Amino acid sequence: MVPARRPESSPQTRAVLRALRDEPGWSYGYDLARATGLKSGTLYPILARLAGRGLLEAVWEQALPRGRPPRHLYRLTAAGAELASSLMPESSPVQSRGWTVAGTGRA
Repeated sequence: MVPARRPESSPQTRAVLRALRDEPGWSYGYDLARATGLKSGTLYPILARLAGRGLLEAVWEQALPRGRPPRHLYRLTAAGAELASSLMPESSPVQSRGWTVAGTGRA
């Protein structure tokens, strides 16, 4: 029997976890898309899945500049930060099929 693949093991999910781990505090989806190089059709389902598993907090932006619609803000929960650290220890960067976080040269 083949063991079930863990959803956080995909290179795309690892890229999102790394981006969130490396930028503590709240991040916008747009910033995460730029940091990871992922398209919105890939990024937002990952964010929803991580939030659904309690690994990510997602809130609506409160203070809005006039004329701009509200946006979601994201950050890792303690469990999400622990998972990110266990999957990608600082001392050993992830090397997964050449997937890198866009603009950083890091895996």
